[in-house]
Amino acid sequence: MGWMDDETGLDKTAANFVPLTPLSHLVRARTVFRDREALVDGPRRWTYAEYHADCSRLAGALAALGVTPGQVVATVLPNIAAQAIASFGVPACGAVLNTVNTRLEADTVTYILDHGAAKVVIVDQASLGLVEEAIAQLDGPPPVVIEVADPNAGHTPTGRHRTWEGLLEAGDPQFPWIMPKDEWESLALNYTSGTTGRPKGVVYHHRGAYLCTLATPLSWRMVMYPRHLTIVPLFHCNGWTHTWMMPAMGGCTVCCRDITAKAIFDAVADEKVTHFGGAPIILNALIDAKPADRREFDHPVEVFTAAAPPPPSTLRRIEELGFTVTHVYGLTETYGPATECTWNPDWTPLDTDGRAERKSRQGVPMPMNEAVLVLDETGTPVPWDGETPGEIAIRGNGVAKGYYKNPEATRASFRNGWFMSGDIAVQYPDGYVKITDRAKDIIISGGENVSSIEVENCLSGHPAVSLCAVVAKPDEKWGEVPCAFVELRDGQTADEAELIAYARDRLAGFKTPKHVFFEELPKTSTGKIQKFELRRRFA
Repeated sequence: MGWMDDETGLDKTAANFVPLTPLSHLVRARTVFRDREALVDGPRRWTYAEYHADCSRLAGALAALGVTPGQVVATVLPNIAAQAIASFGVPACGAVLNTVNTRLEADTVTYILDHGAAKVVIVDQASLGLVEEAIAQLDGPPPVVIEVADPNAGHTPTGRHRTWEGLLEAGDPQFPWIMPKDEWESLALNYTSGTTGRPKGVVYHHRGAYLCTLATPLSWRMVMYPRHLTIVPLFHCNGWTHTWMMPAMGGCTVCCRDITAKAIFDAVADEKVTHFGGAPIILNALIDAKPADRREFDHPVEVFTAAAPPPPSTLRRIEELGFTVTHVYGLTETYGPATECTWNPDWTPLDTDGRAERKSRQGVPMPMNEAVLVLDETGTPVPWDGETPGEIAIRGNGVAKGYYKNPEATRASFRNGWFMSGDIAVQYPDGYVKITDRAKDIIISGGENVSSIEVENCLSGHPAVSLCAVVAKPDEKWGEVPCAFVELRDGQTADEAELIAYARDRLAGFKTPKHVFFEELPKTSTGKIQKFELRRRFA
């Protein structure tokens, strides 16, 4: 017994409890950073006062179209200002934001619009034909289409739909935002890639997004007024929540519609970009950039890299260009990054390869997550020996609510108090996690498990190799054998025998690829190599 047993008068009120939401960041920034630059899209620039006003206009216009709290508003947009404005403007009217991958085919877009029951879809003109085809296949009432004609891409309105500019002009810049009454309310709906069937709709809550926006600056060593370049697609995990994060820091979101090495170097040099995220393919693009596309810069640039684990050789080369890389790991279900490879100063004396190897680990939980463990098939933590494999399990506020209208999938992935990732990893004595493979990517050759990532990291160390993917090829004798698909660097040459010999000198015989094919690798819009497409070759 004690004083805590008597809480008379200690009530939760509007004075001491406000539901957490990333919308609060822009509400605050409108006053605190009113005249600071908030958003850049080509030659166009917004102050925080102007940014908030346009988000309010969108919210008011959507409400006038009949969108009510809890309904879905979809976007099919690249990394342009309209997407950043929608990130705040859609939830500001109480709606749920559904950002749709611009590279999907019409059938999948039809499924997403139908499954999410989108009332409105905001579309970049480059994707207008795709969306019109998708809507034509809908059985139910079609969503209202808002066309965004991006002047930076040379677009002019087609006249077939209501325009983005017209929508904003009709909106009220003083529209009162509809803030969540409960921080568990749904904020965003993000569909997974659907490589093994129909995509699943991952539902984000306001609380999780808010805490991710405050945890990320700690992990990314951010100080006030950062300038963030939108390289991660804003339709992918809502840009890892970074657009929602920037107003908290008084920072500026710099839009990048066309993701190229030149565009990145130009933004770093001209817009003084300090932070961006991207898959290893982005790092390789910078490493392999033509001299004419490179720009000098004299300020620190911090890079979050995720997706497939970057080979140590890639990490070494990118840092030689002046970029400081932090390896992060996560999934759509974790709002993007859930772990970070927090740098241990004790590693600094290691040689270049040693430091790169440490940086290639997926790391430890980011501050918004309670725990990340590697569990065996019984749900027991594996020994922290850096050798025993298991499945990565994540618990914390940075985990989504589950899958929309799919309780079976939710139960399968959210069990025993953990989100089960499907990624196979080991855990080191210091608690750092390192992925050895996706469960479906493990190659079993003659009864021995072969990590496709280990073979990829080996081949990526060859000076001629730009990208590499290793998958299982059926084999009558061994059951499966490793098979490599390789993209070579511009101006470099190598043949199958050379790369097999290179791997044989560095790996056990059963891990050595038995075949090497040279071609452009199939990739998702976020730069992930689509191994399922490669496996189909041997189906």
